Amino acid sequence: MSDHAIHSASKSLTIHAALPWLVGAGVYVLLLTLGPQLLNDPDTYSHIAVGRWIISHGAVPDRDPFSFSMHGAPWITFEWLSQIVYAAMYALSGWAGVVALAAAAIALALGLLTRFLLRELAPTPTLLMVLAAIVLLSPHLLARPHVLTLPIMVTWAAALVRSMDRRTTPPPYWALPLLVLWANLHGSVVLALGLIGPAVLEALIDEKRSEWPRVLLRWLPFTCLAVAASCLTPYGPAPLLVPLKTLGLGEALMLIAEWRPQDFGHFNNFEFLLLAGILALSRGVTLPVVRALVVLGLLHFALAQVRNADLLALLAPLYLAAPLARQFGTQAEDNAGGSARGVTLMALSVMVVATALAQVRDIRPASRNTPEAAVASAGLAKARAVFNDYSFGGYLIFSGIPTFIDGRGELFGGQFIVRQNSAVSLADLGDFLKLLDQYKLDATLLQPNTPAVALLDRLPDWRRVYSDEVAVVHKRRDLPKN
Repeated sequence: MSDHAIHSASKSLTIHAALPWLVGAGVYVLLLTLGPQLLNDPDTYSHIAVGRWIISHGAVPDRDPFSFSMHGAPWITFEWLSQIVYAAMYALSGWAGVVALAAAAIALALGLLTRFLLRELAPTPTLLMVLAAIVLLSPHLLARPHVLTLPIMVTWAAALVRSMDRRTTPPPYWALPLLVLWANLHGSVVLALGLIGPAVLEALIDEKRSEWPRVLLRWLPFTCLAVAASCLTPYGPAPLLVPLKTLGLGEALMLIAEWRPQDFGHFNNFEFLLLAGILALSRGVTLPVVRALVVLGLLHFALAQVRNADLLALLAPLYLAAPLARQFGTQAEDNAGGSARGVTLMALSVMVVATALAQVRDIRPASRNTPEAAVASAGLAKARAVFNDYSFGGYLIFSGIPTFIDGRGELFGGQFIVRQNSAVSLADLGDFLKLLDQYKLDATLLQPNTPAVALLDRLPDWRRVYSDEVAVVHKRRDLPKN
């Protein structure tokens, strides 16, 4: 082998070893720079509060302790482990620590995605796929439990895809402990079980019918163990049903931004990438039938609910990598590894310095979800029953004030969410007035542009006691008598 060939091979191996670290470090630093944007969701407040509750009580709740409208109703926190981790990080280093934790999980997921794609693809197509994944992920990059599961999801899916690519490889039993962790971090573990299906189906298609019993027997023990691992939670198998309860909210899902369908009313990143994918298909990209079905399924989920763009971003590249490598000849060395200690150390050093700098920044959640001044000035901590806007529920739980409604849709149910929205928007004026008396409300905490604010200003039994650009507080002059 010539010196030039040896140098080229060494360089290729170094790139393959260094690129995941560079991607991970770059994403981590970028997210720390954009820190406050990771705190744009009101539920971050409530996740920390629930974590504190679990730590202080030494148990997970099985009934609602945080609202007055549903107080004592059956409820499980299927994200209990994530909530403990967030609460501990908040206690340790405040909001900067919460941002660093979420950023690290996201960066790890994208670094792992890069590493797994490099098994099949050259660096350039790998980076293009990772860049597309970042763009798709960007609207939902928030300090919430789901981001802690992203590295696990990528690793689990990559293990299954590896078994599909290497057709004689047994199921990845080594990955089963990941499901125990996933099941306790987030209720989306049911997705992990669903991803076993394509692996089994492709294995059946690749074999003669006479071999199907052998294939099924090979995958059956693995599937049973996967289901068992997913049930190892304080609540047993109950968290597996939570996604079904959420999807069962019906029309209420249209009122929650992350559960709405994609909006094609204006050109956006999702539409750009969708059109780019259609263009790629027009240039002769073909996929095995199972891989095509998986990608179509992920695309359907992403179109149906905005939040599911995460799945398309991180899973579709894994299923596409090997077929694209075979079709276009961009396949990488299967044993590409190499040494890039200098780059690795540099990436780690940059991440440590960025973390230290982030700790001295004044990072706080979005003000629109933080009615701190309104709660303090109006003395809402002493109020018996506060009728609040949906987006203020997280802060009220964080502040120890029982909520009328908050982000736990599986607790309140679709009918209750729709009723609350119709009331505050005055779509049902009579029901709004009925709610005020039915729940014996003595205060309201609403956004300034909420239609109900103008009505409360005119009701003789209510008076405005506080207002700013974030929230308006009304209090009842005299509580209704029983």
